[in-house]
Amino acid sequence: MDRTELGASLRSWRERLRPSDVGLPAGARRRTPGLRREEVATLAGMSVDYLTRLEQGRGPRPSEAVLNALARALRVSDVERDLLFHLAGGPPPPPGRIRSAVRPAVLRLMDRFTDLPALLLDAKTDVLAWNPMAAALLGDLPAIPPERRNIARQAFGGAHERAGTYQVERERLDRALVSDLRRSAARYPADPGLRRLVDDLRASSPTFARLWAMRELDERHGDVKQIHHPELGVLELECTTLSVSGDDQYLLVYSAPPGTPAADALALLRVLGLQRMGSDPTPSSSTLA
Repeated sequence: MDRTELGASLRSWRERLRPSDVGLPAGARRRTPGLRREEVATLAGMSVDYLTRLEQGRGPRPSEAVLNALARALRVSDVERDLLFHLAGGPPPPPGRIRSAVRPAVLRLMDRFTDLPALLLDAKTDVLAWNPMAAALLGDLPAIPPERRNIARQAFGGAHERAGTYQVERERLDRALVSDLRRSAARYPADPGLRRLVDDLRASSPTFARLWAMRELDERHGDVKQIHHPELGVLELECTTLSVSGDDQYLLVYSAPPGTPAADALALLRVLGLQRMGSDPTPSSSTLA
């Protein structure tokens, strides 16, 4: 691990970014070029102290999840992502593994969804990126450790119960999740992260184990979900899935027909989200499922 060069690279990549590049307000009294450490740490889901130690060349060896989170937060290219892994003392993920690196063009596209919540998932339902509207809708996403920032882990770990999702709706969403993971397991039989996820869920969740053993496949191209927001109540939103060609990643965009109560709630949510970004950037709770 080349701590000195790793720290210098992280600082350089941070300083070349502008707040507008990552969907953040510029603010006032910005004394240094680029993003602040606090902003990168929030985007990557890690503590400011940890990022500071990495930049100063005195941090521990980062895990693969941390490196992928830093690569996404700093909008690095594929070549720079590979360099990041090498400087941290390990090889980049080999072919045949689920791709967790996010192309900067996809992140720029997500930034354009200023009125709609958007999440980016990989083939094992890890949440790779989100826009401010998604954080306003779903809660404190950066507070979830990267290794647990996964739709399936949250769903089968009690998120449905915490959100008050009805039992019939719960069963439908769970079946769809298991079906997606079974397809991914067929495409990536050697991916260790996916294997670990399935093994963990089979051991910890009787519901997941039952549905996994059924080997059902669900055909769906759109969905309607009820999101329980602590301030706005129940929002019935259409969830559109957009495939990122070549990366096996999926962009989930939540919307509502014009003139409906849910559309009015989304408009209000945008105002609430901007207010939080100006003071406390993260809501008090999080529900991914």
